[in-house]
Amino acid sequence: MIPIIDAHLDLAWNALSWNRDLTEPLAMLREREKGMTDDPARGNATVCLPEMRRGRVLLCLATILVRAKRHVQPPRGHLRIDLDVGTQTIACATARGQLEYYRLLEEENELRIIHNRAQLDQHWQHAQQNPNGPIGIIIAMEGADPIVTPAQAQRWFDDGLRVVGIAHFGPSAYGVGTGDAGPLTLAGVQLLREMDRLGMILDLTHSSDPTFYQALEVFRGPVLASHNNCRALVPGDRQYSDEQIRLIIERGGVIGAVLDEWQLRAGWERGKTDRNLVTLDAVADNIDHVCQLAGNARHAAIGSDLDGGFGTEQSPVGIESIADMQKLADVLANRGYRQADIEAIFHGNWLRFFREHLKG
Repeated sequence: MIPIIDAHLDLAWNALSWNRDLTEPLAMLREREKGMTDDPARGNATVCLPEMRRGRVLLCLATILVRAKRHVQPPRGHLRIDLDVGTQTIACATARGQLEYYRLLEEENELRIIHNRAQLDQHWQHAQQNPNGPIGIIIAMEGADPIVTPAQAQRWFDDGLRVVGIAHFGPSAYGVGTGDAGPLTLAGVQLLREMDRLGMILDLTHSSDPTFYQALEVFRGPVLASHNNCRALVPGDRQYSDEQIRLIIERGGVIGAVLDEWQLRAGWERGKTDRNLVTLDAVADNIDHVCQLAGNARHAAIGSDLDGGFGTEQSPVGIESIADMQKLADVLANRGYRQADIEAIFHGNWLRFFREHLKG
């Protein structure tokens, strides 16, 4: 099997908001959710640490994910799988809990938090020799609301945060994300300058078009798109245009292909579109599109987003577990991709990028 680096997994959110023990086997995790009806993804999980090890997912970007939305009302009488809280202060406190989850799993020898290139190289060498050991994680923030002020970015960096996205869905304190349109806020400009000073990496994923273009003007540091597909294949602002993809490539960035059917088939509707219409060929289409725009295979990679609010019911046919991402190798090989290029897409491109840009 080819080692994999997955640039987007919401591990802490799944544990703390979905009450999933990610150290358990997948069958047990699904069994615990039998009869739950709060979300269609219940009982359909694809990600747990044993399955990551089985699929040779040796390293991932593990997210911190919570949004500050003033309109949010408290849960009433039942568990809410919710991303949203009322203020940035609450978002920060919630996010600190997610960070603590990763630290606890590190103490239990389940994970290893990667801060810099030396630790990355050490982990990668050890993990290839011992694939059943701790899984490496680089901590990433999906939507920057938990950073209460730009000055607080220093504390987050000191605590291990290395990758930050400005917004998730809709407006954030710093810019505008998917489903809406608008530029950076003044605080967003200040945050990007502080991230630049600290050596943080900017994740452009989910940025609305105006925020995307302005962020590239303001931020001079390294950029990536952790989990993003191609607008030329699936229209919609959640995907990026060829122009945007080229700009990321020009900055030396890497783009991770998403395994969410919503982003793989035009006109897809949750609960209506037949899952069987989307296969791993659609994922390969997006990878290939990035490669064609780049003229090489150095900027395409994987950012699966598996269990990012969906499960097998919204994953391509053949993906019953994160370990099934290994099937993508044959799909690419059947299209004429060389082994070296497949390895670059599976891990080599992310490894090169983070070796160059991880600071601290």
